[in-house]
Amino acid sequence: MRSVFVSKFKILHTVNAYSKGDLEHLSNEKTRDDDLISSADVSEKKVDKRMEETYTDILLDDDGDLDVTRRSDGVLHSDENDQWREKVYPTIISKGEEFFSEEYEEDCTICNEIRIEHTMGTALEDVGKQVWRGAFLLADYILNNSYLFRDCTVLELGAGTGMTSIVMATVAKTIYCTDVGEDLLNMCERNIIANKHIYGTTGSEIKVRELDWLKSELCIDTKNPYCWSEEETAQLYDQTDVLLAADVFYDDDLTDAFFQTIYRILSNFRNPSTVYLSVEKRLNFTLRKMDVTCDAYDHFRFCLAELENLSDGKTKFAVEPVKLTFPQFLFYERVEQLELWKIIVEPLISNTQQ
Repeated sequence: MRSVFVSKFKILHTVNAYSKGDLEHLSNEKTRDDDLISSADVSEKKVDKRMEETYTDILLDDDGDLDVTRRSDGVLHSDENDQWREKVYPTIISKGEEFFSEEYEEDCTICNEIRIEHTMGTALEDVGKQVWRGAFLLADYILNNSYLFRDCTVLELGAGTGMTSIVMATVAKTIYCTDVGEDLLNMCERNIIANKHIYGTTGSEIKVRELDWLKSELCIDTKNPYCWSEEETAQLYDQTDVLLAADVFYDDDLTDAFFQTIYRILSNFRNPSTVYLSVEKRLNFTLRKMDVTCDAYDHFRFCLAELENLSDGKTKFAVEPVKLTFPQFLFYERVEQLELWKIIVEPLISNTQQ
């Protein structure tokens, strides 16, 4: 059994009450608050010693070295078209201390600190138990643009440890935090409960539910503690405004399943919605090409283009990249390979007409 850790992530500035104008001002003007550090400033400006030490502590491995390098486990992935494709794994962004329940409960009252239970290394099927940069990039975007998500109903796919859903709950009304696997969903639910101090005063609700991209229907089996009720299913299709997915595009088969899933779900929506996808463009040396490639990323972009060009007469999809010019509110390495994409979804005919 792999060790479980808890990493602490401090929100550097509270933005929940900011209006759109306030956020634009913060983005364009120099702030006097030393805790607000833009993505460009992180690598160039000296932060105060206390914050720098906190950042360093969560990134150190057992020998005291920084644990932020990319890695590939070198597992070969074969299919009909590519017999020498190396499997690319997401990259963990930090390492926390071992989990001690009593200390955890005592320290979780800090109002601007998120604590996430996670593992350090897993097999491919359990990568959701780790913490990825893409989740923090998406969390930064939410904190900087809270007015976009005020009182929304949100669906997160492949939520993993629940980090992004927890941040989203500071502004949205209802969040369906979804993934697959009882162990992972149990871990996700523990994180959500442990971080209620972050979002509890807003009256928001996070519901952990199973959503398997390889299945065509939502889980309604009442023997499953994470099944969907009839009321929740109706709310999903009738009221959802926003979909999220953070750093889930590392395997071609799963990427295909993801896009098929969101197309199926979005095709049943009554109202316009927006999808936000974070992705890390991972470089990978392949034996077949004897060169560094970004095959998993390239496949993601192919699927994105296919979705945008789809003409089914039911739903229109408009895809656009989001510039990463917004400030950084969480400590992580915002590498240049990180990207954020937005899909604007407009139903062409209502469900009642279909």
